[in-house]
Amino acid sequence: MKQKIIVLLVLAVLFIIILIQNTHVVTLRLFFWKIGMSQLILIPLTMVIGLVIGYIVAKTTGGPHKTKKHE
Repeated sequence: MKQKIIVLLVLAVLFIIILIQNTHVVTLRLFFWKIGMSQLILIPLTMVIGLVIGYIVAKTTGGPHKTKKHE
């Protein structure tokens, strides 16, 4: 259990370091729209969107299935 907490803390610290170093304004082009925003907002936003999409896909596909061997 402690190992899991240590790994999560290390990942959280690395994520915060990445956010602090990427504060420049970038232009996001999506079809016909251009949105200017800080990378500080864009990085967590894309991470959350990816997590939500992954969760939805995992729930709708039913996750990993065990295959039965036909004899």
